[in-house]
Amino acid sequence: MTQAERDRLVTLKKAKKRLITQREAAEELGVTVRHVKRLLKELKKRGDKAVIHGLRGKPSGRRISEASEQKAVRILSDPIYQGFGPTLGCEYLRKKHGLAVSKETLRKWMMQGGLWKAKQQKVEQVHQWRPRRSRCGELVQWDTSEHDWLEGRGERIYLIAMIDDATSRLYARLVGSDSTEENMRVLWGYLGLYGRPVAFYTDQASLFQTADKRRRDQPAGDQDPVQMPPTQIGRALQELGVAWIAAHSPQAKGRVERGFSTAQDRLVKGLRVAGAGTLEAANAYLESEFLPWWNQALAVAPAHACDAHRPLGQQHDLAAILSHVEQRQVSNGYTVRYQGQQYQIARNEVRVGLRGSNLRVEQRLDGSLAMRFGAHYLRVRVCEQPLPVSPAPKRSAPVKPRKRLQAGGKSRWMDGFWDRPSPTLKQAIAIANATS
Repeated sequence: MTQAERDRLVTLKKAKKRLITQREAAEELGVTVRHVKRLLKELKKRGDKAVIHGLRGKPSGRRISEASEQKAVRILSDPIYQGFGPTLGCEYLRKKHGLAVSKETLRKWMMQGGLWKAKQQKVEQVHQWRPRRSRCGELVQWDTSEHDWLEGRGERIYLIAMIDDATSRLYARLVGSDSTEENMRVLWGYLGLYGRPVAFYTDQASLFQTADKRRRDQPAGDQDPVQMPPTQIGRALQELGVAWIAAHSPQAKGRVERGFSTAQDRLVKGLRVAGAGTLEAANAYLESEFLPWWNQALAVAPAHACDAHRPLGQQHDLAAILSHVEQRQVSNGYTVRYQGQQYQIARNEVRVGLRGSNLRVEQRLDGSLAMRFGAHYLRVRVCEQPLPVSPAPKRSAPVKPRKRLQAGGKSRWMDGFWDRPSPTLKQAIAIANATS
């Protein structure tokens, strides 16, 4: 049973015990009320297996063959069908070629074959007033405020806040930077205090989503959206089973934005009165004075008393989930290279399939490093790199000192050269023959 199915089971059991209504359970599960009634009947009949689909592991009887897909793409690749969309292509395939396929399936085939490009959807209605969620933990707004919180008395700090949409309950920390590491620390504190909410609502900052890389002269609307890998926080939320919703404007997450407006007035003044000039002193005032005042004076009661937060299970190792995770390949010598260091896997940790496979490398918030293969953590040690030996410098031949010229500055090495007796022609020929 997956974590998502366990979460569905918790919701169904709440509906069974009448802690929540069937309509609220349907909204949380994303299904109809009629389907919730069906699931409750199956829960009574089959027990916890009711959340597991009965066709799991069985091939679909309506699956279209791969040959039909290739045939449809080959037909629509003909120049005569250039510019056909999925709807029109579906009609022509059925009428002229006897190939019946739905337009959405054909749309997927055409996008994979490069015959169709998705169009950018337009937002028709914006900034609509949205009512609060009915239960605490259904939606939590998460954002960071950059402000002169200490009014020049200390270093520049940031306020990371998480405010519940149903109750306006606030959880916040002052940090030294708006980094992934600091946001993960705040998330760890929230999860340990309240549990896992259903969804987080944030802006589209690079901490939460990976931007699509495009050239500056390339318009974004002429290209299909690319599925980018998640960020470290996005991956952590997926492993926790918490949904992430992106806001398209500051007004969309107005509850946390208005909370920052209040904090920039009251919190700044309170820190000034308390004389806080360091990050530690500011957080001490925030935890002991400001947050208790906020949650007592500004928080409201939810429409429904049932808490939507889900507890942390044994599989939710926060130290492993809330860490910087990368993939590294094991070499033939059972070594792994990470951040300029080479790590040797212990001999008794070697197992089948380890060599050449990818490890999950976790750089944790406490500074430690962990490597996991499957569900098993490996013991590793740092390999000592040999020191590079610098080549010995080349010795140059000694330079003979030049002979100093005599007084007058004129060389006299030709003196008496012509006075020497020269050999005869016969002697010169003999000398040349002897040297050759």
